[in-house]
Parts: sequence; C-alpha cells; structure tokens
Amino acid sequence: MIIIGVDFHPEFQQIASVDTETGEVQEKRLGHREEAEAFYRALDGKKVRVGMEASGHGRWFERLVAELQFELLIGDAADIRTRRVRKQKTDRQDAQLILRLLLEDRFPKIWVPSWENRDLRQLLWHRHRMVQARTRIMNQLQAVALNEGLRCKKRLWRVHGREQLESFRLAPWASRRRGDLLELMDRLNPTIAELSQAIDQEVEKCPEARRLMTHPGVGPLTALAFVLIIGEADRFQCGKQVASYLGLVPLEDSSGNRRRLGHITKQGSSMLRFLLVEAAQVTVRSLPEWRNKYLHLMMRRGRKIAKVAMARKLAV
Repeated sequence: MIIIGVDFHPEFQQIASVDTETGEVQEKRLGHREEAEAFYRALDGKKVRVGMEASGHGRWFERLVAELQFELLIGDAADIRTRRVRKQKTDRQDAQLILRLLLEDRFPKIWVPSWENRDLRQLLWHRHRMVQARTRIMNQLQAVALNEGLRCKKRLWRVHGREQLESFRLAPWASRRRGDLLELMDRLNPTIAELSQAIDQEVEKCPEARRLMTHPGVGPLTALAFVLIIGEADRFQCGKQVASYLGLVPLEDSSGNRRRLGHITKQGSSMLRFLLVEAAQVTVRSLPEWRNKYLHLMMRRGRKIAKVAMARKLAV
C-alpha cells in the first residue's frame, strides 16, 4: 500500500509518501491541477491511502481520489495542529506530520458528508446569500425614502409605497441609483421564490426534516439545514456536543479554582446559527414556557444573549 500525507493549498500541494511494501519514501511539491492529477493517475490500479487536513478549495481533488477509488481520510485541522511538537512550521513538515499520523494510526479522521448532502447545502447557501443581497438593496431603498421624508417601513414594498418611492424627483445619479436598485430587487424576488420552492420540494423527500417541522417555530429552511449540517445524529453522544458543534457554547479559559467564560465560539455553521436564532424567536412567541425563559434571561443578561440561549436550547 502507498500512504500519502498531503498538505493541501489552493495553488499546490506538498506530499510525503511511503510504500509500505518496498519502504520507498518520496517527498514532492505538486502544482494544481495538471501536475497533481498526472501524479495520482499514474498510481491508478494500486492500493493508495491519502490523508489531508480539512480545508476549502479541494472539491476537485476529492472527486479525483474518488474516481481513482483511492481511500481518502480527511482530518481535523485543529487536532492535527496540536500534534505538532517542533516550533518550526513548513509545508514539508506538515506533510511529514500527516504521514506519520497515518502510519501510527493516530490520524484524527472526521465525518465527511456525501456529495448529495454537499450539493443541497449549496442550494441553502445560494438562497441565503440571495436573501442577504436583497436585504442590502431594500435597506438602501429605505434610506432613499427616508431622505425624501417618507417613512413607511414595510409598507414601502406594497403597491402604494412603491408608487410613492418612484414618484420622487431626484437628481440624475440619485435617480439612476433608485432605478438600478429597484431593478435588482425585481430580479432577485423570483429567484428567491424559485429557490424556496426547491427547498420545499427537498423537504418533502426528507422525513427527518418533516419531523423537525412539527416543532413550533421550525420551518422548511431551518429543518433542512439542520438535517444536512448535523448529518448522522449517532455521532453525537449528547445535546451538549451538538451545541458545541454549532458554535453555540461559550469560550472557556479555566484553570484550578478559576473559571472564566467568554462569548460563544462560533466554530460551526454561521448559516445554521442564524437560522436557529430566527426560529427560536418564533418559538418564544409560540410557547409560553419558552417565552418565560426568554424574558427571564433578557432581564438578567440582555436581549442578544437571551436570543442565542434560546437558539442553543432549540438546537439541543
């Protein structure tokens, strides 16, 4: 078997490999994509195990390894970093460290979602970013209306409010800005509606998401995002691990009798944290016991901390 430790970068990868049968050791720097693809295709037909840190910009590499039917292990980058003993850090030493962990069977492998899961996540992220873009455009149009003395909040997006917005006599470039923003918003609305419809269709195919929607405040978007990002629930032993995975637990720096807690870690999916906070606010309005808990926390710690606490409670 050929075991390869990969220190992956967007432009290149540094590898350290060993052939367990012959003992041959090899170190090389491969450029992306042609040089790296040629190297791995030359190993086609052999038994190969590849280990690399979890990182972005490597989808093409994962598809290549899967196509060649090599074994790919993706490790926890933070855990691998703690295994480094020497204070020097180079790409060559990182590749050697990954190879050593693979040989010693100490490689911190993590759960990797399926390709279908990843593709559905792209649907969620695409809609999320489109909604954010529309919100920025709407905020700019609200500013244009306020500068002309019109303050009608949500009524601005009704027929009468839009007619008022379009009726203002503005300077040439201000008028050009208003027209472009309205045009962009009109183009985004059907796109977002189409993506929302696609999410509803995917939820109908997912019994786990439909089950989550029975909880007050949880809609199709939050339910599907939770199922896709949490993945296999069996890999968590308790609800506290779920909260930690989503970055909803506080930072902690404790030693001896001193215990110091900070803000939440924010180490998980930012999109799912946002959706949980939004859904928790609806849950608070729907369930009396949640509302009492929320009001109690808000009086003690403030509105922002109370919202996050409710989001963590909903996730657990």
